[in-house]
Amino acid sequence: MRSLVRMFRFVRPYRWYAAGALTLLLGMVGADLLIPRLTQRIIDQGIAAGDMRVIATTALAMIGAAIVSTLFAVANTILSVRVGQGFAHDVRSALMRKVQTFSFRNLDRLQTGQLIVRTTSDVAMVEMIVAMSLRILTRAPVWVVGSMVLLTLTSRQLAWLLVAFVPVIVALVSVFLARARPMFLGVQKQLERLNTVLQENLAGVRVVKAFVRERHEARRFDRENEALMRKNIHVMSFFAVLTPSMTLLVNLGVVGAIWLGGRAAIGGTMTVGQVVASVNYLTYALFPMMLIAGMMGPLSAAEASASRILEVLDAEPDVREKPQSQRLSASGSPRGARVAFKDVTFAYDGDGGEPVLRGVSLVAEPGETVAILGATGSGKSTLIHLIPRFYDVTGGRVTVDGVDVRDLPLADLRRQVGIALQEAVLFTGTVRDNIRFGRPEASEEEVIAAAQAAQAHEFILNLPQGYDTVVGERGVNLSGGQRQRIAIARALLVRPRILILDDSTSAVDIETEVKLQDALDRLMAEDHSATRFVVAQRISTVLLADKIVVLDRGRVAAIGTHDELLRGSPIYQDIYASQLGNGGVDRGA
Repeated sequence: MRSLVRMFRFVRPYRWYAAGALTLLLGMVGADLLIPRLTQRIIDQGIAAGDMRVIATTALAMIGAAIVSTLFAVANTILSVRVGQGFAHDVRSALMRKVQTFSFRNLDRLQTGQLIVRTTSDVAMVEMIVAMSLRILTRAPVWVVGSMVLLTLTSRQLAWLLVAFVPVIVALVSVFLARARPMFLGVQKQLERLNTVLQENLAGVRVVKAFVRERHEARRFDRENEALMRKNIHVMSFFAVLTPSMTLLVNLGVVGAIWLGGRAAIGGTMTVGQVVASVNYLTYALFPMMLIAGMMGPLSAAEASASRILEVLDAEPDVREKPQSQRLSASGSPRGARVAFKDVTFAYDGDGGEPVLRGVSLVAEPGETVAILGATGSGKSTLIHLIPRFYDVTGGRVTVDGVDVRDLPLADLRRQVGIALQEAVLFTGTVRDNIRFGRPEASEEEVIAAAQAAQAHEFILNLPQGYDTVVGERGVNLSGGQRQRIAIARALLVRPRILILDDSTSAVDIETEVKLQDALDRLMAEDHSATRFVVAQRISTVLLADKIVVLDRGRVAAIGTHDELLRGSPIYQDIYASQLGNGGVDRGA
């Protein structure tokens, strides 16, 4: 249970609540353990002696003990729930904060479905054990110890019976516990696979319907669902043996105590009250063991969940800041940044993986527009992801104004960069909120100016509530082109020194794209000349770029202007001919 023990550090902020719950628990157990001794008094000093006064006063004492136990139990539960919920809140927050520190490489390994299950199902499982530890899991051992002490004081002869049963129970529980953890770990992993399939289908439901793959996806979900059901049945079947076995041992102990106690009472060495009290104490000692055994399943599941949570919390971000980082000039500078790639090599699997980029060297001077062209998989998006350090280079350097990006504070570096990706991610909220995402303090005039530059202002005004229109989940109530233009407006609003457009106009028509490029040119000329990186599939997007970089299989095949590449680069000539060579519109002509 090492993982669970480590997780208990999240209980520290609520230690006083936990201490109060444990104190109440001790009082509750003390009141419970008083009942058998009072029962003995009623039998031996009340019923046997025919003394109604003893019976009445002792009965009242028993009622008082039961009331105290009930009140303490209610208060204990309230405090335990407070600790458990606070624990779960803090763990979820810690997981979220940790995920925010991850690089893209970390997120490639820990996929979305896994992180969702660990933040919800796994945290809930551990939270349940934390709350139960302040109730059943702590109460049971105290109950056992107290019962054993009072049983010894009541009858040493019957106490030896308990001593004989305890090792058998401990051995049985240990065997089940050792085998349970990997089984519950398998259940949680299968739950991750099921959640991944579910998430993919909910996110891609339109694609599924468009390709008439409903039955296929339903079968895929059913396979994972059935696998989860089988694993759960296997686990529950395994534990189905434990509780009846524990019940059998408890019943054998009670029968043995009655038999031995009955002989002693007939022989005159024990009173009937002692026999009844001893049987009660024996039951009090064995029954909590059965409760603990019944908790072995949840405990094993919680241990497996705790280990999976700690896997996230213990993960080290691949992209980390140096203790002493340099600073860049403030965002919004009237001058773009100089960005240089120097013999850059990159592999997604680190040094041992197949390189996606090989020996890339290029320079973007302040205010230049650098276009990046290439076939799918040539490394275009990977290249521009190295600028804001979404990934770190495997070899070589990426510099901004002569400073290696690895020597800069991440927040400082990324404040200089405005980025719009091909897959425009929008958040639940208004259109205005999404445009202001990078600069929440931006004025209404700035928001409108950014939207106008991104050719988004007109269609936003035609939305039901204009800029106050609520964007649905992942921007479902907007077209692909509308989402992309809002994403571009969001990037422009931060007034970056480096603007990255990663195929961010792929869903925009040619006419709108031309207007967008003209508006960007005017904005950069009037406001501040940011250095622009434009990744594009359409060659019409990059004809007027100051520098066009052609990538081929991760290497720079050619660099130059449109005219230079049209004369000297066979790859560029092929791209141009395939798109604009036969009746295409040459925007640069």
